Amino acid sequence: MTDALWTPLADVPPFPAAGFAPLADALARVLRTKNDLLLVQAEAAVALEAVAQSLGRPGLRALVLVSSLYGRWFAGWLRRAGAHVRELAAPPGQPMAAPEVAKALASERFDLVFVVHAENAYGILNPLEDIAALVKAQGALLVVDAVASVGGHALDVDALGADLVVIGPQKALGGQAGVSAVAVSAAAWERVAPPGEAPSVLSLADLRAGWLETGRKALPGTPSALEFHALAQTLAQVEREGLSALQERHASAARAARAGALVLTGQAWVAPEQASNLVTAVALPEGISAAQVLDVAGPGMRFRPGSDRGASG
Repeated sequence: MTDALWTPLADVPPFPAAGFAPLADALARVLRTKNDLLLVQAEAAVALEAVAQSLGRPGLRALVLVSSLYGRWFAGWLRRAGAHVRELAAPPGQPMAAPEVAKALASERFDLVFVVHAENAYGILNPLEDIAALVKAQGALLVVDAVASVGGHALDVDALGADLVVIGPQKALGGQAGVSAVAVSAAAWERVAPPGEAPSVLSLADLRAGWLETGRKALPGTPSALEFHALAQTLAQVEREGLSALQERHASAARAARAGALVLTGQAWVAPEQASNLVTAVALPEGISAAQVLDVAGPGMRFRPGSDRGASG
């Protein structure tokens, strides 16, 4: 290959097998958990589907809290596996209301409850602590999609009692999207389907057998060196800055963005305690469209119209 054709992106050195366990340990520190940590060699939607496929089966009763398309996807994956699923949808663009969750939990028995912590589609934050307390009081497994909250909001997995938590490094942590992770509690492992005839990336049991039960050495398959080198650098940067400082940096930027939006529009999308620290949603004044705002946005300004595929879409 000539020098003119060479690129470092196509000539990445292998990621050392001894480096995977430290990555998992660093992610566990970010999540504040002693639960098992699985590395998934794909973006976080695959990890979410793996959780659904590993838990879903006929007879399982699940309550899925739907505040965007991710809840609908998770419900669909569970149904595909044969589970009985009840969806509880938030008003479009709004967070879940804990009293409504309490009513649903009081109305029937559930084995599993799914919730998304923060929603980038609408710039909202669901009341995870309140929901977790309700779920644990019933004895159900708590599954949390924390992809859009980890690093930007406080998240203490063990204090919450969350059983399965899915994260990706591509949002508040500042990394890339090609790798994700799942924290799995002992209670969750008791409900996970056993390994199948052939290993599958959608089987948590297979992921455990291929890595945790072999001493956390080389990951099964052929890991993508580029993504894991990027993850290592991302986590090193998080540790240099400090997790609390990182969360405050996102919170400070969000407070400033919300204050500016309030001055410009005269109204807040949601209350500050219900707002995401990663994306600030703005309700436009009467007579101004999202297309008009996008047309006048200058270079480097990050605006996009809100999703219309929400909880009721």
